[in-house]
Amino acid sequence: MTVAFFTGSRRRAAVALGAVSAGLLVLSACDKPTPLATLTVGTDSVHSEAACYNDGEAIKESQIQQCLNKKAEKTLTVSMDDKIRFGVDPEIAEKGWTIFLGGQAAEQEPYKKTYRTIPASAFFSSQTGEAPNETQVTLVETDGKKLTGIWHFALKKES
Repeated sequence: MTVAFFTGSRRRAAVALGAVSAGLLVLSACDKPTPLATLTVGTDSVHSEAACYNDGEAIKESQIQQCLNKKAEKTLTVSMDDKIRFGVDPEIAEKGWTIFLGGQAAEQEPYKKTYRTIPASAFFSSQTGEAPNETQVTLVETDGKKLTGIWHFALKKES
């Protein structure tokens, strides 16, 4: 009976080719990560991928309210004197982004830069007079007409 044996260098080449093929197969099954949004206060930062993102295309009208109502998974503790720094990936800034509070737009026009600073006190005011201890801030990628990405963060007031 004859058995075909590979030489040492051919065996290594075959193993390397098999490993590359398996790696490419695994990578092709991965989802492309969404752009990141970041909130920073002092030296504390939280990053988040989008809660809803359609690869830069408009989110379906039927999904928008559900996406806006999702609860934030990332929380940042702030004092009323802190400044909150918002940062977004350049591809978000290119289209424009705005801040939503309680599921409602807090700004009229989309912002087109990757970075901005807003005082924490702006997020804890209330028409009823009693300021909340926690609030959800939502960053929305939008060109002013359609929503293309939604990122959620919770801000907790320092006691």
